[in-house]
Amino acid sequence: ALPLLRCCNCNRPFTVFVRFFTSRSLLINQSRRLAPVASVVCNVRRRWYSSERGKHKNQKVMVVGIPNPFIWFRTRVYFFLIRTYFDKEFNIDDFTDGAKQAFSHVSRLLSRYRFEALEGLVAKDLIGKLQEKCSHLPLSHQRALSAESDDIMYTTTGDVGIYYDDNGRKFVSILMRFWYLTSARLPDDTVEGARVFQVSIGGDGERPETKRLLTANYEFQREFTQGVTPDWIITRIEHSKLLD
Repeated sequence: ALPLLRCCNCNRPFTVFVRFFTSRSLLINQSRRLAPVASVVCNVRRRWYSSERGKHKNQKVMVVGIPNPFIWFRTRVYFFLIRTYFDKEFNIDDFTDGAKQAFSHVSRLLSRYRFEALEGLVAKDLIGKLQEKCSHLPLSHQRALSAESDDIMYTTTGDVGIYYDDNGRKFVSILMRFWYLTSARLPDDTVEGARVFQVSIGGDGERPETKRLLTANYEFQREFTQGVTPDWIITRIEHSKLLD
């Protein structure tokens, strides 16, 4: 018997998640591989950051994360169940790359208040909630929502769920956590961790540009009921202290 968790709260609208990405040949399962977690105790990822103009290169940024060993093991079990019972071609590395593309695109739309463009990418009930929250954001917070692909420093899986609803419909949800840099000017006491994680980007004789490291959580959900179009859609969006 398939060991699934039951959940009665899965009556969310489901629409095409990869509409934007198919037009750019960036399907959710096409990607470069992301290195897996190296240790359940401490995970360190280094990357080089360069500005959009390519002027300031070779600036080292280090992001340190400490994954929960229980969650790390549990997610690996769920990945195995997804491949075994739902999608034999599922690969978390490929999914992660697609999720990063989706996060960057959706966060830019949010920052520009283009809520109509979120149709098909974000659950309909969530779009209304986001529009209400964004209507009260100051300009600095609005800018901080946007995450360019080159500014995403680290991505990891937060949690995975497999559900049945009362009608026997089957769902898989994957929560992704993103750490990204922003040049938006935010008060030090506004965003948790902003004072600690400051990165100065600049060369000799130039005024350094300060970037802050922010976090965001995006939940991706897909229905695996027979006869349903197999598309992922975003059902939860949180930006640290910006959109909680």
